[in-house]
Amino acid sequence: MTTTLVALAVIMAAVIWWLVRPSIGARPWVEQRTLVPDPGAAGLPFPTVKLGLGVFIVVATSLFALSISAYLMRREGADWRPLAQPAVLWFSTAVLGLASVFFQRASGAAKSGPVARVRTQLFAGGACTFAFLAGQLWAWRQLESAGYYLTTNPANAFFYFLTALHAAHVLGGLFVWGKTTVRVLRGAGAPEVRMSVELCTLYWHFLLVVWIALFGLLSLT
Repeated sequence: MTTTLVALAVIMAAVIWWLVRPSIGARPWVEQRTLVPDPGAAGLPFPTVKLGLGVFIVVATSLFALSISAYLMRREGADWRPLAQPAVLWFSTAVLGLASVFFQRASGAAKSGPVARVRTQLFAGGACTFAFLAGQLWAWRQLESAGYYLTTNPANAFFYFLTALHAAHVLGGLFVWGKTTVRVLRGAGAPEVRMSVELCTLYWHFLLVVWIALFGLLSLT
């Protein structure tokens, strides 16, 4: 329990640091800066987009923390019977890690590389993410075939709930990924999608860290 909650606390701390880092060391009495709208964020100023994602991640982290706390408390019940973790979850973890790597590379390409490289890395990251969701569906199907139904015991219900909650956040990320990828396919240059790609990258890192925390929790308990 402590390890998982510490991991979620680290996520919050990292997001807060990401939000305030640009202002550390700034000298407003010397520097006069104006906010330039970001074409990749529907005309919103960059700090607003950045803050919006940061707030969302903090709220989502709190939701996962509460769900994990409920899981750990319910586990103490006499009717709790642990279920075997499908081996395919290791595959899911690996491909989500690869997706995070590809998004990081896409972010780097958006800063200095040609847009063709951004497009390639976005496609690869999206493909790995779809493979992750396919792996989750496969795991659910395997459990169902083995008789681990949702209503059989609380451990089954929590497994389906926690993995579905994470999958819902993955689908939300894919929606934004799809919009960004369509803009690239329609001829947007790397500078135009740079902010969108950077925000997607941060979100995919968040998804990976949360999934590792959930996978570890479900595997060890």
